[in-house]
Amino acid sequence: MVIVVVHEGGHFLVGKRSGIHVVEFSIGFGPDLFKFTKGDTKYSIKAFPLGGLCRFEGMDPEDDEEIGEKSFLNASVWARIATVAAGPIMNFVLAFFLALFVIGSVGYDEPVVSGVMEGYPAAEAGIVSGDRIVKIDDKKIDIYRDISLYMMLNESKTAEITYIRNNEKHTASVEPKYDEASGRYLFGLYGSGQRTKGNFLDTIHYSMVEVRYWIEATWKSLGMIFSGHVSKDDVAGPVGVAQVVGEVYDESKADGLYYVWLNLMELTILLTANLGVMNLLPFPALDGGRLVFLVIEAITRRPVNRKFEAIVHFVGMCVLLVFMMFVMYNDISKFFR
Repeated sequence: MVIVVVHEGGHFLVGKRSGIHVVEFSIGFGPDLFKFTKGDTKYSIKAFPLGGLCRFEGMDPEDDEEIGEKSFLNASVWARIATVAAGPIMNFVLAFFLALFVIGSVGYDEPVVSGVMEGYPAAEAGIVSGDRIVKIDDKKIDIYRDISLYMMLNESKTAEITYIRNNEKHTASVEPKYDEASGRYLFGLYGSGQRTKGNFLDTIHYSMVEVRYWIEATWKSLGMIFSGHVSKDDVAGPVGVAQVVGEVYDESKADGLYYVWLNLMELTILLTANLGVMNLLPFPALDGGRLVFLVIEAITRRPVNRKFEAIVHFVGMCVLLVFMMFVMYNDISKFFR
């Protein structure tokens, strides 16, 4: 719910600041459970707590009758671009502030090797416990999870690993080895799983790294879906997310309420970064799809035909609804397997 409020709140604040009339600001969809009007804006909480809406006057291409002085269409193209982009951007801002709390509380996972597996490439290349991995090929390594993400995306590819030992930089060419037990390709590295707490500037830096990591992981995971490297069972919708939240709570409650909150915040960082990335995809009906039309307008200095845009967004919405139904069905079907 917080993620949705922040996302729609980004649209709302920038739109208001740009002088655009907000017709309705709502959380959820379906019939109203609670509503009130303040100024010229309706605020509501709806029956089904999934998603939200910040509806601007004249924003939808089919709203020809709503083109007033404060209409979305009468704002400058750059004001409209800022208003549409503000939602996803606020998701990333939320992720950063949550990361500040998490990293400030428990620290960050340094990319320091705690051990190597005998008979695996890392050991054969001379990498030992205590080495700090700083780069794999051209990929900078900031946290240990960067190594895991690299392996997930590249599998059997031979990599040039750069590491620091005793303040000296070394490189080693390492070809991952397939591990039968885990069913994955491995360098043969162990991470300690421990987190390091730094100073104030470290906390800010690694909070940005945390957000960058989840944005990158989301983006690269989308590529794996379209390339067939991820199955439908690896995709989760609202039901699946609710199940994960329950699992995080159950696994954390033994450590106390404080760690429950920390782990739920970590999960929220993932979810809000995910929502930000997904909404910026250049797909019709999403913020990214609307931005495509606005960028075209900014370049050509003339708006795209409104009826054509309406058709494109309508088709996109239909596709999204079918996809959401599939994901929800897939989530529910997992309970019966």
